[in-house]
Amino acid sequence: MERVDISILGREYSLACPAEEKAALTAAAQHVSQLSGRIQGTGKVSGNERIAVMAAIQIAVELLSMRAPDGLGSLAVGDFKRRIDTLNAILDQAGPLAS
Repeated sequence: MERVDISILGREYSLACPAEEKAALTAAAQHVSQLSGRIQGTGKVSGNERIAVMAAIQIAVELLSMRAPDGLGSLAVGDFKRRIDTLNAILDQAGPLAS
């Protein structure tokens, strides 16, 4: 496990994650920190708890907007990528087509 130290709204957090997820966790934490800072900067929301809730709602909106259109079901972008990777692996195993 890797240790990741982050700061959000002036408060330090230490998180643990698998080494292969460290970059993604760091990027996610930076996104939360930037969004929280923007919300705090507006001066319309006070208190870290309220800012955290507003940031969580905004991130949920971002996530839901990345979902597939209605005709494709409720698959998220990550689901499409996994399916494409699976199909590519199957094609790689099949080898080249005979001419």
